[in-house]
Amino acid sequence: MLRKKLNWKAQVNNETGLGTNTALGGGRFFNKNGVPNMQVTGLPFWRRLNVYHSMLSMKRWKFITIILVFFVTINLFFAGIYLLIGINHLGGMVAGTDLEKFGEAFFFSAQTFTTVGYGRINPIGFSASLAASLEALTGLMSFALVTGMLYGRFARPRAFIRYSKNAIFAPFKDGVALMFRMVPYTKNYLLNVEVKLTLAIKIMEDGQMKNKFFNMPLDIAKATTMTANWTLVHVINEDSPLFGFSKEDMANAEAEMLIFVQGFDESFSNTVVSRASYNYEEFVYGAKFLPMYHPNAEKTSTILHLDQLDDFIEVELPVKF
Repeated sequence: MLRKKLNWKAQVNNETGLGTNTALGGGRFFNKNGVPNMQVTGLPFWRRLNVYHSMLSMKRWKFITIILVFFVTINLFFAGIYLLIGINHLGGMVAGTDLEKFGEAFFFSAQTFTTVGYGRINPIGFSASLAASLEALTGLMSFALVTGMLYGRFARPRAFIRYSKNAIFAPFKDGVALMFRMVPYTKNYLLNVEVKLTLAIKIMEDGQMKNKFFNMPLDIAKATTMTANWTLVHVINEDSPLFGFSKEDMANAEAEMLIFVQGFDESFSNTVVSRASYNYEEFVYGAKFLPMYHPNAEKTSTILHLDQLDDFIEVELPVKF
C-alpha cells in the first residue's frame, strides 16, 4: 500500500552514498546534530583512533580537560623520576617531609616542562640534568602540538547554524508544505547559501525491505546571503515524494528528511557545510512558526530572537494527514 501511495514521478536520488539494504543498517542515517549515525569497527584501536581529528572536533570542555590531565600526568611522571634519581640531586630544595619533597619535585617539573625555570631549584649531576633536558624537550614539543590544535580549533571553518527542533506540516498557498527553520547564531554570515533535502524511507520492493531516497524540491533553495532566520519550504504537491502520504505512512516508512547546507563564510573566506536530520517522530502536523524577529523601538534595526527558533502554534490543515 505504501508503494502505491509513493509518488514515483519524484526524482529518485541514487547517489547519496547511503546503503539501500535496510537489513544492513539500523536507526536513522544522521543524528540530530548532523553527525552520521555510524559505529566503526574492524581496525585496531590505535589505527582507528585519529587523535588530531578527535581533538579538533571534540567539545571544548573535553579538550581543556584532556590538556589539563596530560599536564598533571606528565609532571607527576617526571616528579617520580626526580625522586627516583634522588632528592639530593636537586639543589636548592628546602623541603622537610616526604610530601613537601614530592611537592617541590612536582613544581620543579612543571617549571622545567614549561621552560619557566625560576632558578631556585636546579638539577645536580648527569642523571638529573638529563631528565630535566628530556622534560624540557617534551614540553617544547607538547606546547607546539597544543598550539597547533588550538589554532586548528579556532580556524577550522564551521557553519554556525542552528535548526528548529521540529519540522512542521503547515498551510501554504491553499495547500500544505513541510517546513523547518534555520538561523546563524554568530556573526559569521554566509553568502551564496544552497540547501538540498533528501527524503529517506523504507519500502517493500521485490519482497525485500529497502531504503529509497528522493530529492525534495524547495520553494526557495538558494539565497544570496543569510543574516537572519530562514524558513525552508517543501511544497506537498504531485511532484513531492510525500504526496498522498499520511501520518501512519510516515511512521511505517520510518521517514527521515536529510538536510545538507552549503555556503561561503566571509569570515573564514572558505566554503562551509552543515548537516541535519528530522525523522518521522520529529514531524509536527498542523502548525505554524511564530515570527522570531521584529524592529527595535526606533525602527532603525532588527532584533532577532534566537531563543524563539522553535516556537510555533497549532493550526488546522486544509487536508488530513
